[in-house]
Amino acid sequence: MDNDYVLNLDEILRTIESADVVRIRFLLLEKRLLVDNRCNEFDGPLVKLVSRAGSSEESFRNLKRLRPRFPLPDKMTAIWWPKYVNTLYTSGVWAALVKRVADTGFTDSVRQCDEVFRELQAMERTEIRNAISGEGFQTIWARTTTP
Repeated sequence: MDNDYVLNLDEILRTIESADVVRIRFLLLEKRLLVDNRCNEFDGPLVKLVSRAGSSEESFRNLKRLRPRFPLPDKMTAIWWPKYVNTLYTSGVWAALVKRVADTGFTDSVRQCDEVFRELQAMERTEIRNAISGEGFQTIWARTTTP
């Protein structure tokens, strides 16, 4: 069951349609979704899961390593996504993201979208399974044994 956080979907969709570089942060996942919509004659948009950075400066350095042919953008827009990964799809946000990438004509980048979405779903399933089994999580209540 998805949580009750209210999202401004109109604002999120406007951001996806206009921002050059977007990072989406997820509630359960350590990884971030990085979408760099910039492209040139050699490189299409980048859609990739990246590790969480310790600072904005580190995020920009990491982007420069990933996209050496591009200058640093003026800004990276961060979107907090406090819902399940699948809600990206059911809300239309994922379709907007894929459309923006597809409009560039780079089919490899569209393939990256599909691969990344499947990977996000798998990572989230694993994280939920780990939370249920207690693997890597600490419970709030201690389990007691009855005599």
